[in-house]
Amino acid sequence: MGKENFVEQIADIEKDFPQWYTDVVVKTGLVDYGPVKGTMVIRPYGYAIWENIQSELDKRFKATGHKNAYFPLLIPMSYFTKEAEHVEGFAPEVAVVTHAGGEELAEPLAIRPTSETIFGSMYSKWIQSYRDLPVLINQWANVMRWEKTTRPFLRTSEFLWQEGHTAHSSEEEAMEETMKMLGVYKEFAENCLAIPVITGRKTEKEKFAGAVATFGMEAMMKDGKSLQAGTTHYLGQNFAKAFEVKYLDKDGVQKYVYTSSWGVSTRLIGALIMAHGDSRGLVIPPVVAPVQAVIIPIAAKKAGVLEKCEEVRALLEKAGVRVECDTTDASPGWKFNEWEMKGVPLRIELGPRDIEAGKALIFRRDTLEKTEYSLSDIAETVKSLLGAVQKDMLEAARVRRDSRIVYADSLKELLGGVEGGNFVKAGWCGCRECEDKIKAETAATARVFAEGEHSEKCAVCGKQAKHTVIFARAY
Repeated sequence: MGKENFVEQIADIEKDFPQWYTDVVVKTGLVDYGPVKGTMVIRPYGYAIWENIQSELDKRFKATGHKNAYFPLLIPMSYFTKEAEHVEGFAPEVAVVTHAGGEELAEPLAIRPTSETIFGSMYSKWIQSYRDLPVLINQWANVMRWEKTTRPFLRTSEFLWQEGHTAHSSEEEAMEETMKMLGVYKEFAENCLAIPVITGRKTEKEKFAGAVATFGMEAMMKDGKSLQAGTTHYLGQNFAKAFEVKYLDKDGVQKYVYTSSWGVSTRLIGALIMAHGDSRGLVIPPVVAPVQAVIIPIAAKKAGVLEKCEEVRALLEKAGVRVECDTTDASPGWKFNEWEMKGVPLRIELGPRDIEAGKALIFRRDTLEKTEYSLSDIAETVKSLLGAVQKDMLEAARVRRDSRIVYADSLKELLGGVEGGNFVKAGWCGCRECEDKIKAETAATARVFAEGEHSEKCAVCGKQAKHTVIFARAY
Protein backbone atom coordinates (compact mmCIF):
# COMPACT_ATOMS: atom_id res chain seq x y z
CA MET A 1 0.00 0.00 0.00
CA GLY A 2 1.42 3.38 -0.98
CA LYS A 3 2.00 6.29 1.33
CA GLU A 4 -1.18 8.12 0.32
CA ASN A 5 -4.02 9.23 2.54
CA PHE A 6 -5.58 6.01 3.80
CA VAL A 7 -8.99 7.50 4.53
CA GLU A 8 -9.32 8.66 0.93
CA GLN A 9 -9.00 5.02 -0.17
CA ILE A 10 -12.22 4.15 1.66
CA ALA A 11 -15.68 5.20 0.48
CA ASP A 12 -17.61 7.62 2.71
CA ILE A 13 -19.30 5.51 5.39
CA GLU A 14 -22.25 7.92 5.56
CA LYS A 15 -22.85 8.17 1.80
CA ASP A 16 -22.08 4.66 0.55
CA PHE A 17 -22.03 2.10 3.36
CA PRO A 18 -21.86 -1.00 1.08
CA GLN A 19 -18.84 0.37 -0.81
CA TRP A 20 -17.23 1.46 2.47
CA TYR A 21 -17.58 -2.14 3.68
CA THR A 22 -16.03 -3.62 0.54
CA ASP A 23 -13.16 -1.12 0.62
CA VAL A 24 -12.41 -1.85 4.26
CA VAL A 25 -12.32 -5.65 3.98
CA VAL A 26 -10.00 -5.52 0.98
CA LYS A 27 -7.72 -2.60 1.88
CA THR A 28 -7.07 -3.78 5.45
CA GLY A 29 -5.92 -7.15 4.17
CA LEU A 30 -8.77 -9.19 5.66
CA VAL A 31 -9.69 -10.91 2.39
CA ASP A 32 -9.11 -11.05 -1.33
CA TYR A 33 -11.41 -12.41 -3.99
CA GLY A 34 -10.96 -16.05 -4.97
CA PRO A 35 -10.70 -17.16 -8.61
CA VAL A 36 -14.16 -18.77 -8.50
CA LYS A 37 -17.02 -16.27 -8.39
CA GLY A 38 -18.42 -15.87 -4.90
CA THR A 39 -15.39 -17.27 -3.07
CA MET A 40 -12.96 -15.42 -0.85
CA VAL A 41 -9.38 -15.92 0.26
CA ILE A 42 -9.18 -15.11 3.96
CA ARG A 43 -5.78 -13.47 4.41
CA PRO A 44 -3.69 -13.84 7.59
CA TYR A 45 -5.05 -10.70 9.29
CA GLY A 46 -8.65 -11.79 8.65
CA TYR A 47 -7.94 -15.39 9.59
CA ALA A 48 -6.36 -14.28 12.88
CA ILE A 49 -9.70 -12.70 13.83
CA TRP A 50 -11.43 -15.99 12.97
CA GLU A 51 -8.91 -17.95 15.06
CA ASN A 52 -9.65 -15.71 18.06
CA ILE A 53 -13.41 -16.12 17.52
CA GLN A 54 -12.91 -19.88 17.21
CA SER A 55 -10.82 -20.04 20.37
CA GLU A 56 -13.37 -18.12 22.46
CA LEU A 57 -16.34 -20.11 21.19
CA ASP A 58 -14.57 -23.46 21.46
CA LYS A 59 -13.89 -22.84 25.17
CA ARG A 60 -17.58 -22.14 25.68
CA PHE A 61 -18.71 -25.22 23.77
CA LYS A 62 -16.41 -27.50 25.76
CA ALA A 63 -17.48 -25.89 29.03
CA THR A 64 -21.09 -26.85 28.17
CA GLY A 65 -20.16 -30.49 27.54
CA HIS A 66 -19.70 -30.54 23.77
CA LYS A 67 -16.94 -32.39 21.95
CA ASN A 68 -15.49 -31.67 18.52
CA ALA A 69 -15.55 -34.14 15.64
CA TYR A 70 -15.26 -33.95 11.88
CA PHE A 71 -17.73 -35.23 9.28
CA PRO A 72 -17.23 -35.63 5.50
CA LEU A 73 -17.60 -32.77 3.04
CA LEU A 74 -19.43 -34.96 0.51
CA ILE A 75 -22.95 -36.15 1.32
CA PRO A 76 -25.00 -38.59 -0.82
CA MET A 77 -27.81 -36.67 -2.54
CA SER A 78 -30.26 -39.36 -1.41
CA TYR A 79 -29.77 -38.16 2.19
CA PHE A 80 -31.28 -34.78 1.34
CA THR A 81 -34.46 -36.32 -0.06
CA LYS A 82 -35.23 -38.01 3.25
CA GLU A 83 -36.39 -34.82 4.99
CA ALA A 84 -38.86 -33.07 2.65
CA GLU A 85 -38.67 -29.52 4.04
CA HIS A 86 -34.89 -29.69 4.24
CA VAL A 87 -34.32 -30.68 0.62
CA GLU A 88 -36.80 -28.07 -0.62
CA GLY A 89 -35.14 -25.35 1.44
CA PHE A 90 -31.58 -26.10 0.36
CA ALA A 91 -32.02 -27.39 -3.21
CA PRO A 92 -31.33 -24.02 -4.93
CA GLU A 93 -28.01 -23.60 -3.09
CA VAL A 94 -26.57 -27.12 -3.26
CA ALA A 95 -23.44 -27.71 -5.36
CA VAL A 96 -23.31 -31.29 -6.68
CA VAL A 97 -20.40 -33.52 -7.71
CA THR A 98 -21.40 -35.85 -10.56
CA HIS A 99 -17.99 -37.00 -11.85
CA ALA A 100 -14.82 -38.15 -10.10
CA GLY A 101 -11.80 -40.17 -11.16
CA GLY A 102 -12.77 -39.64 -14.81
CA GLU A 103 -16.10 -41.43 -14.38
CA GLU A 104 -19.69 -40.51 -13.71
CA LEU A 105 -20.67 -41.33 -10.14
CA ALA A 106 -23.40 -43.88 -9.46
CA GLU A 107 -24.99 -41.37 -7.10
CA PRO A 108 -24.43 -37.59 -7.17
CA LEU A 109 -22.76 -36.16 -4.07
CA ALA A 110 -23.71 -32.86 -2.45
CA ILE A 111 -20.95 -30.58 -1.16
CA ARG A 112 -22.30 -29.95 2.33
CA PRO A 113 -24.46 -26.83 2.68
CA THR A 114 -25.11 -28.01 6.27
CA SER A 115 -24.75 -31.39 7.96
CA GLU A 116 -28.01 -32.41 9.65
CA THR A 117 -28.40 -35.30 7.21
CA ILE A 118 -24.96 -36.86 7.61
CA PHE A 119 -25.07 -36.39 11.39
CA GLY A 120 -28.46 -38.12 11.36
CA SER A 121 -27.10 -41.06 9.37
CA MET A 122 -24.19 -41.52 11.77
CA TYR A 123 -26.29 -41.03 14.90
CA SER A 124 -28.55 -43.86 13.70
CA LYS A 125 -25.48 -46.14 13.94
CA TRP A 126 -24.08 -44.78 17.19
CA ILE A 127 -27.23 -44.40 19.30
CA GLN A 128 -28.80 -47.65 20.48
CA SER A 129 -29.71 -47.14 24.13
CA TYR A 130 -30.79 -44.39 26.52
CA ARG A 131 -27.29 -44.82 27.96
CA ASP A 132 -25.85 -43.34 24.72
CA LEU A 133 -27.70 -40.05 25.25
CA PRO A 134 -27.28 -37.15 25.11
CA VAL A 135 -24.87 -36.85 22.19
CA LEU A 136 -23.30 -33.38 22.11
CA ILE A 137 -21.05 -32.91 19.07
CA ASN A 138 -19.73 -29.81 17.31
CA GLN A 139 -17.65 -29.56 14.17
CA TRP A 140 -15.53 -26.74 12.77
CA ALA A 141 -15.77 -26.98 9.00
CA ASN A 142 -16.32 -25.29 5.67
CA VAL A 143 -19.63 -25.39 3.82
CA MET A 144 -20.77 -24.44 0.34
CA ARG A 145 -23.97 -22.67 -0.66
CA TRP A 146 -24.15 -21.53 -4.25
CA GLU A 147 -25.17 -17.93 -3.64
CA LYS A 148 -26.20 -15.66 -6.53
CA THR A 149 -25.26 -12.37 -4.85
CA THR A 150 -22.11 -12.44 -2.74
CA ARG A 151 -20.13 -10.14 -0.47
CA PRO A 152 -17.02 -11.12 1.54
CA PHE A 153 -17.84 -12.61 4.98
CA LEU A 154 -21.55 -11.76 4.71
CA ARG A 155 -22.57 -14.12 1.93
CA THR A 156 -20.07 -16.25 0.03
CA SER A 157 -20.32 -19.54 -1.85
CA GLU A 158 -17.88 -21.15 0.56
CA PHE A 159 -17.45 -20.09 4.16
CA LEU A 160 -16.12 -21.34 7.49
CA TRP A 161 -18.34 -22.08 10.45
CA GLN A 162 -19.09 -24.32 13.37
CA GLU A 163 -22.17 -26.49 13.53
CA GLY A 164 -23.35 -28.22 16.65
CA HIS A 165 -25.62 -31.26 16.35
CA THR A 166 -27.08 -32.85 19.45
CA ALA A 167 -29.40 -35.76 20.22
CA HIS A 168 -31.56 -36.09 23.34
CA SER A 169 -34.08 -38.41 24.93
CA SER A 170 -36.79 -35.77 25.42
CA GLU A 171 -38.30 -32.72 23.77
CA GLU A 172 -37.62 -30.69 26.93
CA GLU A 173 -33.92 -31.54 26.92
CA ALA A 174 -33.50 -30.79 23.21
CA MET A 175 -35.29 -27.46 23.60
CA GLU A 176 -33.20 -26.64 26.66
CA GLU A 177 -30.07 -27.28 24.55
CA THR A 178 -31.41 -25.03 21.77
CA MET A 179 -31.98 -22.15 24.18
CA LYS A 180 -28.75 -22.75 26.11
CA MET A 181 -26.67 -22.40 22.95
CA LEU A 182 -28.56 -19.27 21.96
CA GLY A 183 -27.50 -17.89 25.34
CA VAL A 184 -23.89 -18.95 24.73
CA TYR A 185 -23.92 -17.11 21.41
CA LYS A 186 -25.39 -13.98 22.96
CA GLU A 187 -22.84 -13.92 25.78
CA PHE A 188 -20.03 -14.40 23.25
CA ALA A 189 -21.32 -11.69 20.90
CA GLU A 190 -21.60 -9.16 23.69
CA ASN A 191 -18.49 -9.97 25.73
CA CYS A 192 -16.10 -10.86 22.91
CA LEU A 193 -17.34 -9.00 19.83
CA ALA A 194 -18.78 -6.07 21.84
CA ILE A 195 -21.97 -6.38 19.78
CA PRO A 196 -25.28 -6.11 21.64
CA VAL A 197 -27.74 -8.59 20.13
CA ILE A 198 -31.44 -9.29 20.27
CA THR A 199 -32.35 -12.97 20.48
CA GLY A 200 -35.69 -14.60 19.92
CA ARG A 201 -37.79 -17.02 17.93
CA LYS A 202 -38.14 -16.73 14.16
CA THR A 203 -41.43 -16.82 12.29
CA GLU A 204 -42.40 -19.95 10.36
CA LYS A 205 -41.40 -18.21 7.12
CA GLU A 206 -37.93 -17.39 8.41
CA LYS A 207 -37.15 -20.67 10.19
CA PHE A 208 -34.51 -23.18 9.11
CA ALA A 209 -35.64 -25.74 6.53
CA GLY A 210 -36.54 -28.89 8.48
CA ALA A 211 -36.71 -27.30 11.95
CA VAL A 212 -39.66 -27.23 14.31
CA ALA A 213 -38.47 -23.87 15.64
CA THR A 214 -35.56 -21.56 14.85
CA PHE A 215 -34.11 -18.92 17.16
CA GLY A 216 -31.96 -16.07 15.86
CA MET A 217 -29.41 -13.60 17.13
CA GLU A 218 -29.86 -10.23 15.42
CA ALA A 219 -27.23 -7.49 15.46
CA MET A 220 -27.70 -3.90 14.31
CA MET A 221 -25.16 -2.63 11.82
CA LYS A 222 -24.20 1.04 11.62
CA ASP A 223 -26.55 1.62 8.68
CA GLY A 224 -29.49 0.38 10.76
CA LYS A 225 -29.81 -2.94 8.94
CA SER A 226 -29.88 -6.22 10.82
CA LEU A 227 -27.42 -9.04 10.44
CA GLN A 228 -28.43 -12.53 11.50
CA ALA A 229 -25.29 -13.33 13.47
CA GLY A 230 -26.20 -16.86 14.58
CA THR A 231 -29.06 -19.34 14.83
CA THR A 232 -30.11 -22.31 16.92
CA HIS A 233 -32.72 -24.84 15.82
CA TYR A 234 -35.00 -27.19 17.67
CA LEU A 235 -35.45 -30.00 15.14
CA GLY A 236 -37.89 -32.14 17.11
CA GLN A 237 -37.93 -35.68 15.68
CA ASN A 238 -37.93 -34.60 12.01
CA PHE A 239 -34.41 -35.77 11.22
CA ALA A 240 -34.56 -38.63 13.73
CA LYS A 241 -37.53 -40.13 11.86
CA ALA A 242 -35.95 -39.46 8.46
CA PHE A 243 -32.79 -41.33 9.47
CA GLU A 244 -34.23 -43.83 11.95
CA VAL A 245 -32.33 -42.50 14.93
CA LYS A 246 -33.88 -44.62 17.70
CA TYR A 247 -32.89 -45.80 21.13
CA LEU A 248 -34.12 -48.42 23.60
CA ASP A 249 -35.45 -46.53 26.61
CA LYS A 250 -35.43 -47.66 30.25
CA ASP A 251 -38.99 -48.94 29.82
CA GLY A 252 -37.87 -51.32 27.04
CA VAL A 253 -39.59 -49.31 24.28
CA GLN A 254 -37.86 -48.11 21.09
CA LYS A 255 -38.14 -44.33 20.76
CA TYR A 256 -36.96 -41.64 18.39
CA VAL A 257 -34.45 -39.10 19.70
CA TYR A 258 -35.03 -35.33 19.66
CA THR A 259 -32.33 -33.23 18.04
CA SER A 260 -30.98 -29.69 17.84
CA SER A 261 -28.49 -27.90 15.64
CA TRP A 262 -26.83 -24.50 15.92
CA GLY A 263 -24.17 -22.50 14.11
CA VAL A 264 -22.25 -19.29 13.59
CA SER A 265 -19.83 -18.52 10.77
CA THR A 266 -17.21 -16.16 9.38
CA ARG A 267 -20.21 -13.84 8.91
CA LEU A 268 -19.38 -12.74 12.47
CA ILE A 269 -16.36 -10.92 11.06
CA GLY A 270 -18.70 -9.00 8.77
CA ALA A 271 -20.84 -8.19 11.81
CA LEU A 272 -17.83 -6.92 13.70
CA ILE A 273 -16.77 -4.67 10.79
CA MET A 274 -20.22 -3.14 10.25
CA ALA A 275 -21.14 -2.76 13.92
CA HIS A 276 -17.97 -0.89 14.94
CA GLY A 277 -16.17 0.47 11.87
CA ASP A 278 -15.90 4.19 11.14
CA SER A 279 -14.65 6.62 8.50
CA ARG A 280 -11.04 5.63 9.25
CA GLY A 281 -11.64 1.89 8.78
CA LEU A 282 -11.86 -1.03 11.20
CA VAL A 283 -12.40 -0.77 14.95
CA ILE A 284 -11.74 -4.20 16.46
CA PRO A 285 -12.65 -5.12 20.05
CA PRO A 286 -9.58 -6.27 22.03
CA VAL A 287 -10.76 -9.82 22.79
CA VAL A 288 -10.65 -10.82 19.11
CA ALA A 289 -8.12 -8.28 17.76
CA PRO A 290 -5.13 -9.96 16.05
CA VAL A 291 -2.96 -7.12 17.37
CA GLN A 292 -4.18 -5.51 20.59
CA ALA A 293 -1.48 -2.84 20.81
CA VAL A 294 1.02 -1.49 18.34
CA ILE A 295 4.15 0.43 19.34
CA ILE A 296 5.23 3.23 17.00
CA PRO A 297 8.80 4.52 17.50
CA ILE A 298 9.11 8.29 17.04
CA ALA A 299 12.49 9.51 15.74
CA ALA A 300 13.50 5.86 15.58
CA LYS A 301 17.08 6.60 14.52
CA LYS A 302 17.86 8.46 17.74
CA ALA A 303 19.80 6.54 20.37
CA GLY A 304 17.81 4.35 22.71
CA VAL A 305 14.42 4.68 20.99
CA LEU A 306 14.22 1.26 19.33
CA GLU A 307 15.74 -0.39 22.40
CA LYS A 308 13.06 1.14 24.65
CA CYS A 309 10.31 0.17 22.21
CA GLU A 310 11.55 -3.42 22.24
CA GLU A 311 11.70 -3.39 26.03
CA VAL A 312 8.08 -2.24 26.23
CA ARG A 313 7.03 -4.79 23.59
CA ALA A 314 8.61 -7.61 25.61
CA LEU A 315 6.90 -6.43 28.80
CA LEU A 316 3.50 -6.35 27.11
CA GLU A 317 3.99 -9.71 25.48
CA LYS A 318 4.94 -11.22 28.84
CA ALA A 319 1.72 -9.74 30.27
CA GLY A 320 -0.30 -11.60 27.63
CA VAL A 321 -0.92 -8.70 25.26
CA ARG A 322 -0.86 -9.38 21.50
CA VAL A 323 1.58 -6.63 20.56
CA GLU A 324 3.67 -5.54 17.59
CA CYS A 325 6.39 -2.93 17.24
CA ASP A 326 6.37 -1.25 13.81
CA THR A 327 10.03 -0.73 12.94
CA THR A 328 9.49 -0.28 9.19
CA ASP A 329 11.03 2.80 7.57
CA ALA A 330 7.68 4.50 6.88
CA SER A 331 6.92 7.81 8.59
CA PRO A 332 5.10 7.80 11.96
CA GLY A 333 2.10 9.53 10.34
CA TRP A 334 1.84 6.82 7.70
CA LYS A 335 2.02 4.15 10.39
CA PHE A 336 -0.68 5.89 12.46
CA ASN A 337 -3.05 5.84 9.48
CA GLU A 338 -2.27 2.24 8.57
CA TRP A 339 -2.79 0.82 12.05
CA GLU A 340 -5.90 2.95 12.60
CA MET A 341 -7.40 1.56 9.39
CA LYS A 342 -6.58 -1.96 10.60
CA GLY A 343 -8.52 -1.25 13.79
CA VAL A 344 -5.83 -1.99 16.39
CA PRO A 345 -7.34 -1.05 19.79
CA LEU A 346 -4.30 0.78 21.22
CA ARG A 347 -1.39 2.65 19.68
CA ILE A 348 1.64 3.42 21.86
CA GLU A 349 3.89 6.26 20.72
CA LEU A 350 7.43 6.36 22.05
CA GLY A 351 10.04 8.99 21.20
CA PRO A 352 13.15 10.49 22.85
CA ARG A 353 11.19 13.08 24.86
CA ASP A 354 8.71 10.46 26.08
CA ILE A 355 11.51 8.16 27.17
CA GLU A 356 13.32 10.96 28.95
CA ALA A 357 10.13 11.88 30.81
CA GLY A 358 9.35 8.23 31.56
CA LYS A 359 6.06 8.52 29.67
CA ALA A 360 4.26 7.09 26.63
CA LEU A 361 1.39 8.48 24.58
CA ILE A 362 -1.41 5.94 24.14
CA PHE A 363 -4.10 6.39 21.48
CA ARG A 364 -7.47 4.61 21.78
CA ARG A 365 -8.89 3.55 18.42
CA ASP A 366 -12.48 3.44 19.69
CA THR A 367 -12.65 6.99 21.06
CA LEU A 368 -9.71 8.53 19.12
CA GLU A 369 -8.39 9.89 22.43
CA LYS A 370 -4.64 10.23 23.10
CA THR A 371 -3.41 10.28 26.71
CA GLU A 372 -0.01 10.31 28.40
CA TYR A 373 0.81 7.45 30.79
CA SER A 374 3.80 6.50 32.93
CA LEU A 375 6.17 3.87 31.52
CA SER A 376 6.81 2.48 35.00
CA ASP A 377 3.63 0.39 35.01
CA ILE A 378 2.94 0.29 31.26
CA ALA A 379 1.85 -3.38 31.18
CA GLU A 380 -0.84 -2.86 33.85
CA THR A 381 -1.96 0.34 32.11
CA VAL A 382 -2.32 -1.34 28.73
CA LYS A 383 -4.20 -4.32 30.20
CA SER A 384 -6.56 -1.95 32.00
CA LEU A 385 -7.10 0.15 28.89
CA LEU A 386 -7.88 -2.92 26.78
CA GLY A 387 -10.55 -3.88 29.30
CA ALA A 388 -11.97 -0.37 29.16
CA VAL A 389 -12.01 -0.36 25.35
CA GLN A 390 -13.86 -3.71 25.30
CA LYS A 391 -16.47 -2.51 27.79
CA ASP A 392 -16.90 0.93 26.23
CA MET A 393 -17.29 -0.45 22.70
CA LEU A 394 -20.17 -2.65 23.84
CA GLU A 395 -21.83 0.21 25.69
CA ALA A 396 -21.47 2.59 22.74
CA ALA A 397 -22.96 0.00 20.39
CA ARG A 398 -25.81 -0.66 22.83
CA VAL A 399 -26.65 3.04 23.16
CA ARG A 400 -26.55 3.43 19.37
CA ARG A 401 -28.82 0.42 18.83
CA ASP A 402 -31.33 1.29 21.55
CA SER A 403 -31.72 4.81 20.16
CA ARG A 404 -32.75 3.27 16.84
CA ILE A 405 -35.50 0.92 17.97
CA VAL A 406 -38.91 2.44 17.18
CA TYR A 407 -42.55 1.36 17.28
CA ALA A 408 -45.06 1.29 14.43
CA ASP A 409 -48.85 0.93 14.43
CA SER A 410 -49.27 0.95 10.66
CA LEU A 411 -47.54 -0.14 7.49
CA LYS A 412 -46.75 3.50 6.72
CA GLU A 413 -45.04 3.94 10.10
CA LEU A 414 -43.18 0.67 9.62
CA LEU A 415 -41.89 1.84 6.23
CA GLY A 416 -40.81 5.17 7.68
CA GLY A 417 -39.04 3.40 10.54
CA VAL A 418 -36.93 1.08 8.39
CA GLU A 419 -36.17 3.83 5.86
CA GLY A 420 -34.82 5.84 8.80
CA GLY A 421 -32.35 3.02 9.55
CA ASN A 422 -34.19 1.55 12.54
CA PHE A 423 -35.35 -1.72 13.98
CA VAL A 424 -39.14 -1.48 14.11
CA LYS A 425 -41.34 -3.21 16.67
CA ALA A 426 -44.83 -3.79 15.31
CA GLY A 427 -47.85 -5.94 15.97
CA TRP A 428 -48.52 -8.92 13.71
CA CYS A 429 -51.65 -11.03 13.44
CA GLY A 430 -49.66 -14.15 12.61
CA CYS A 431 -50.85 -14.60 9.02
CA ARG A 432 -48.35 -15.17 6.22
CA GLU A 433 -50.08 -12.70 3.88
CA CYS A 434 -49.39 -9.78 6.23
CA GLU A 435 -45.78 -10.85 6.71
CA ASP A 436 -45.32 -11.08 2.94
CA LYS A 437 -46.93 -7.68 2.43
CA ILE A 438 -44.51 -6.06 4.87
CA LYS A 439 -41.56 -7.46 2.91
CA ALA A 440 -43.06 -6.47 -0.45
CA GLU A 441 -43.80 -2.88 0.57
CA THR A 442 -40.91 -2.08 2.94
CA ALA A 443 -38.11 -4.55 2.02
CA ALA A 444 -38.06 -5.43 5.74
CA THR A 445 -38.38 -8.94 7.13
CA ALA A 446 -39.45 -10.35 10.46
CA ARG A 447 -36.23 -10.80 12.41
CA VAL A 448 -37.40 -12.25 15.75
CA PHE A 449 -40.40 -12.07 18.07
CA ALA A 450 -40.10 -9.35 20.71
CA GLU A 451 -40.62 -11.53 23.75
CA GLY A 452 -42.73 -10.12 26.57
CA GLU A 453 -44.22 -7.30 24.48
CA HIS A 454 -47.89 -7.22 23.46
CA SER A 455 -49.16 -5.02 20.63
CA GLU A 456 -52.88 -4.37 20.28
CA LYS A 457 -53.25 -4.69 16.52
CA CYS A 458 -51.48 -5.95 13.39
CA ALA A 459 -49.66 -3.11 11.62
CA VAL A 460 -50.87 -4.43 8.26
CA CYS A 461 -54.48 -5.59 8.55
CA GLY A 462 -55.49 -3.95 11.84
CA LYS A 463 -56.76 -7.22 13.34
CA GLN A 464 -55.86 -8.38 16.84
CA ALA A 465 -52.10 -8.89 17.09
CA LYS A 466 -50.83 -12.30 18.21
CA HIS A 467 -47.20 -11.20 18.41
CA THR A 468 -44.93 -8.19 18.56
CA VAL A 469 -42.19 -8.66 15.98
CA ILE A 470 -38.95 -6.83 15.29
CA PHE A 471 -38.83 -5.93 11.60
CA ALA A 472 -35.73 -4.64 9.82
CA ARG A 473 -34.00 -4.61 6.51
CA ALA A 474 -31.26 -7.17 6.66
CA TYR A 475 -28.08 -8.46 5.08
